[in-house]
Formats: sequence, C-alpha cells, structure tokens
Amino acid sequence: MNDWAPIAKEYDPLKAGSIDGTDEEPHDRAIWRAMLARYVPNKGVTGDPHLTLFVARLNLQTTEEKLKEVFSRYGDIRKIRLVRDLVTGFSKGYAFIEYKEERALLKAHRDANRLVIDQHEVFVDFELERTLKGWIPRRLGGGFGGKKESGQLRFGGRDRPFRKPINLPNMKNDFYGEGSAEKRNWSREGTRDWRTRDRDHERSRDKRWPERERSWTWGESERDSKEERSRGRERKDRDR
Repeated sequence: MNDWAPIAKEYDPLKAGSIDGTDEEPHDRAIWRAMLARYVPNKGVTGDPHLTLFVARLNLQTTEEKLKEVFSRYGDIRKIRLVRDLVTGFSKGYAFIEYKEERALLKAHRDANRLVIDQHEVFVDFELERTLKGWIPRRLGGGFGGKKESGQLRFGGRDRPFRKPINLPNMKNDFYGEGSAEKRNWSREGTRDWRTRDRDHERSRDKRWPERERSWTWGESERDSKEERSRGRERKDRDR
C-alpha cells in the first residue's frame, strides 16, 4: 500500500487489467497476449518523446491544419504527426504533437484534455510508447483506458487511473470447517437433522398414498352406483 499510485510508473499488463492493480491472474485473453508480447517501439519515430503529446479520439475528418490551429494556443509546435492508414490514407483518429518547450507541453496536457474538436471530445496524454517502461500497445492487448464498460478496460493511465485497494481482514469461513470444533459438530448435526426430516417426509408420503388411492376408488364406485340407480328409475318410468 505504501508504494500505491493511481498512475502506473511502469507498464505491467496484468496490473493494467485490474481496477486497483492487485490482480494475480489474467481475466481475459488480451491480457495473456500482452504478457507474452515482446514489443519494441518504432525506431522510425523521431522527435523528443518527453516533449510529445498524444491526442486520441479525433474526428476522422480532423486534419493536421485543424490540430495546429487548436494546439498552437498552448505554445510553439515543432511537429504534428497525424497517424493515417498506409493503404487508404485515412486518419486513424489519433495524433502526436511535439512542442518546442516543456511549459507548452504541460499546459496543453492540463487544459486540452476533453476539448471538443470537430464535434468530438478528445483525449490528451503524454506519449507513453517511448517513455513508459514495458509499454504494450492496445492492438497487442495492452494500452490504457477503454470506452466500453463491458469491453477490455485497462487501468493505471490518465483515462482510468487505479482505484485504491481496500484492505479486508483475513476472516476464516466456519462453514467450510475452518472454525471451532463446536461449530463443526453443529454443522454435522444440522446435516443429520435434514437427512432425518427428508426420510420422515418420504415415509409419511408413502403412508398417505394408499389412503388417496382408496378415496379415489370409493369416489369412482359411488359415482357408478348413482348412475345405476338413475338408469333403473328411467326403466320403471318407461314400463309405466
């Protein structure tokens, strides 16, 4: 608990899949995939990673010119890289913005998050690929955040920071025989009582069944006798 922090200081896929960073077993296949991945950051990316901002959830129609217009308010920009599909050339909805000064970077990080650009609320964070040790991207089961509550959420980042773990006392469960001998005996006696009740119920049901059969037979015979008497009266009336 002493070294707990809401933001991860290094990337661990197993912890990122846990709401408080305390999971010991992966709960989805993507975490397994991230744990087995050996990701190496793209060496073709240039620029200072400590002065670079990550901007996501962009409108697919947003251009580099629009990004420059918005983010230049916070300081001088050195370079903007809007990530596009290699085949179609269409935007993938995220970009990297490198500033000239750290002051501008921090100001944009503080004020531009959840800013609406082209009718889309954007997400802004520092670049993590080259600055966070052990980073695994989303496409390999890692990353941070996630928008769908039922999907593969990842914690420890700005979007979804870790929640503080709750320390619960180690309580033994007496129901499974971990309590005192007296309680274990009570449990066994309770089991015997239930078995006795079930057995008595079966016996009483067997006794009641012949009575029901006799009652049913008597009802049938009584109905037959009434029908016979009725037919007899009808014959006498015809004879008259």
